[in-house]
Amino acid sequence: MKKLKEILKDKSFRLTVLVTLAYFGAGFAFLHFGLADYGWVFFILLPLSLGLAIGAMPLEKWAYLGLAIGILIFITLLIVGGLEGFICVIMALPLIIILILIGILLNKYLRKKGIIKKADNLNIIIVPLIIILFGAPVEKYFNQNKTEIIEIKTERIFAYTPNQVYDAIKSVDTLIAEKPFLMKLDLPIPNKCVLEKEEVGALRTCYFSGGTITEKITELEKGKILKMDVIDYNLTGRKWLGFKEAIYYFDRLGKDSCKMTRITTYTSVLKPRIYWQPLERLGISQEHQYVFDSINKDLEKNYGR
Repeated sequence: MKKLKEILKDKSFRLTVLVTLAYFGAGFAFLHFGLADYGWVFFILLPLSLGLAIGAMPLEKWAYLGLAIGILIFITLLIVGGLEGFICVIMALPLIIILILIGILLNKYLRKKGIIKKADNLNIIIVPLIIILFGAPVEKYFNQNKTEIIEIKTERIFAYTPNQVYDAIKSVDTLIAEKPFLMKLDLPIPNKCVLEKEEVGALRTCYFSGGTITEKITELEKGKILKMDVIDYNLTGRKWLGFKEAIYYFDRLGKDSCKMTRITTYTSVLKPRIYWQPLERLGISQEHQYVFDSINKDLEKNYGR
């Protein structure tokens, strides 16, 4: 209890908690009100600057504890408030924590060179935050017309005819299979897909644990192709993704086998792409895998083998 009181009274601890919440709170507020993107300013400059500010605290060990508490409080508020999904937060944490640590080390280097002094002064704490808040809208302005369409393709061979595989995927009552590890963490789980009519222009709605995706059929040929535009989606923590198309190709292999190719096209505002694109690919590929495994179970149930 005595140690706890000592920590709570420590200026570095209290100030670090406050600064951490101020940095991330201000950054997320800009995102929420459309004044910033999930880009370089939010994911690179903000945590780097936060690290610089924390490195200026007089008592480092309590500053680090304050950082951990501040991040935990912020994450809890995000998830409990339904502002972001758990999986989105988990994916972002490694990048953010690494950059905070780099910022702390940079502060130590600048202190060693005599460029800055070890003190919890307002200049080191507040000035970087002000720069970030001005930089975020500037970044958003220059990125508003830069939209790249990304394609994720997954293939699976089924020991069934193209027509059988097509019938199994066009409308699915229940999707049940072994969940990949990201789904166990909180990646939205597809539950079922309902096709209103088997014709071009008809709607197909897929229900997930975290919302829905509504698709409109643009091309359909039984046992060959099922192509759809995504016209609406509402998934927790997916505001940074813009789903475009869902495409299935069915290619006959031999007498009674089929290669089904699933293509998802989407846009993403997340940057840096070198960090986020592999994670996006992993998440979408695991959803493809889950659907394929479930479809294979349905085919085995309906046709044997």
